[in-house]
Formats: sequence, structure tokens, C-alpha cells
Amino acid sequence: MEKFAVLSDIHSNVFALKAVVDDAKSKGVTTFINLGDILYGPIAPRETYDYLLSLDAITISGNQDRQIYEATEADIISNPTMQFILNDLGKSPLLWMQQLPFDLQINADIYACHGTPSDDLVYLLEEISSGRAELRSDSEIIELLNGVSSPVIICGHTHTPRCVELSTGQIVINPGSVGLQAYSDDQPSVHSMQNHSSKASYVTLQKKADKQWEIVFHKVDYDLQSAINAAKSQGRDDWVHFLSTGRCL
Repeated sequence: MEKFAVLSDIHSNVFALKAVVDDAKSKGVTTFINLGDILYGPIAPRETYDYLLSLDAITISGNQDRQIYEATEADIISNPTMQFILNDLGKSPLLWMQQLPFDLQINADIYACHGTPSDDLVYLLEEISSGRAELRSDSEIIELLNGVSSPVIICGHTHTPRCVELSTGQIVINPGSVGLQAYSDDQPSVHSMQNHSSKASYVTLQKKADKQWEIVFHKVDYDLQSAINAAKSQGRDDWVHFLSTGRCL
């Protein structure tokens, strides 16, 4: 029976990605699903891209995938990390990202999006006006689903592992982040997301004989020091802290 590994928010961390894939394969995973935000980061964008192509994962786009190929000259000049990413990637990955779907119906049961079904910048499960992640109400989540009726919805974007059962009978799953366990952002308001662990995160899904879905969250050790060294070489001390602690500054 098909067994899925759901990955999200790799953020160029090929070291975490390889460890997650090895772990998933050891658990009998047959199909990989990647929920976007793949190559943006100061670690190893091109190596991450090359490895993903060899994996043949089902992949959708994330907001920071768009940020790379939509970057203006002013964006690039003001952002040394973006300069590094574009120089490291070359042209093929940009073309690849541009053709990724915004969302995808994986099968009759599973629907995938990065943020919400209508906006890759909006958090589906979390509300952050307080500056930290707080779970939205049942009705808010249902409204943001905008009519999506699939029994299982998988989303990313917040880097926060969650499994939420709705009053509709649907289950919404965020696998957390493969490559970055904490970050701070000022959009749409200043907030921080942190998992308090350096371990890579993903989820496995398998439909059992009784038609129920087995949902298992996994935390995986990886070659953290290599990721830290790569971020440090790009002058990203904030990422060094995020990666090593799973906490914000």
C-alpha cells in the first residue's frame, strides 16, 4: 500500500533533506510530496535542486520559490543571500520553479498547498498578531480552506508541525520544516516561529485497511554542522542560531 512522506520548507538545506529521505525510505515510503520553499537559503541551493530531481518528488511551489524567480534588480542588490542563491543555482532551477503548480490534488483524499488554497503568504493554521504562533479557530481554518473538501489537507509555510481535526471531519497536517526550525519575519506583522529543536521534521501518511489514515510525525538528526558552516560562510549568523537551536534570536 502506498506510503507518503510529506516534506516542506527545505530552504536549501540539502544535509537535512538527505537525512530525511534516508529515514523515510527506511520506513517504507514509496512517494515523496514536497510542499515548497525549497531553494531559498544560504546553505546549498543548487545541490538541493539536483538531489530533489533525482528523488522525483511530487512538488508544489512556495512563496519563497516565487521570491527567487521574481526577484528584481533592486531585490538582488539589497540582498546578499539572494545574490548567492542566484549565482549558485544558474538558469535551469529557475525555469523548474516557474513551472511548479501552486497547489495540487494528490489523489482522491489528499490536497496539497503551501500556505492556504488561495494565498501562499497566509498561514492556514496559525494566527500571529501576538508575535507568536497561535492556532486559529475551527471556523477560521474552514473559511481559509475556501471550499476545499478533501479529507486530508497538507500545508507548509509556518515550519510548525501540527495535526488539526476540523468539525467538517477533515484533517489538516503541517509536517513542519525539513531545513529551518526557527525564523523571524516582519510580514504581515512582526512574529517569530520556533520549534526549540535543531532536528529536521517531516510526516508519513498511509491509508490503512480500515480506511483511516495513519499519520506519524518524525524528527531526524542530520549533519547539522555542515549546514551551520554553510550559513556562516554567507554571513548569516541569524541562520546559524536558528539552525543550531531551533530558537529565534
